[in-house]
Amino acid sequence: MIKKSILDSFALLAWIQDEPGAQVVEDVLYKAQSEGEGALLNIINLGEAYYCCARVQDSSFARDIVEKIRLLPLTIYPCPNDLVLEAAEIKAQFPISYADAFIVATAIREHGRIVTGDPDFKKVEHLIEINWLT
Repeated sequence: MIKKSILDSFALLAWIQDEPGAQVVEDVLYKAQSEGEGALLNIINLGEAYYCCARVQDSSFARDIVEKIRLLPLTIYPCPNDLVLEAAEIKAQFPISYADAFIVATAIREHGRIVTGDPDFKKVEHLIEINWLT
């Protein structure tokens, strides 16, 4: 069974800004497009990428980035009520950000692997598979 790749905002922003690790994200997107390998982005992490872009530049820039992201071969994963509670449970148990707890909950639910370079995920790598950017 091929595992779905779940991008976090760290990976997405590395790709957008062509930072180290961008090629790992590019490979995930290529496989999603050409081989149909699943690639997800939780809506909470899309929001996180939005506010990061808005802080760096402005809201217009952030909206433009979101529109470009929507053209990528990514499924935007919704956030139903039960996922909120699963993420809250993860946040209660581990010292990670609330947005990171959503991607962990999504990875557990979807049996996927998180694509990230964020060292905070080392605290939960025993729970899920991680595809590190470096």
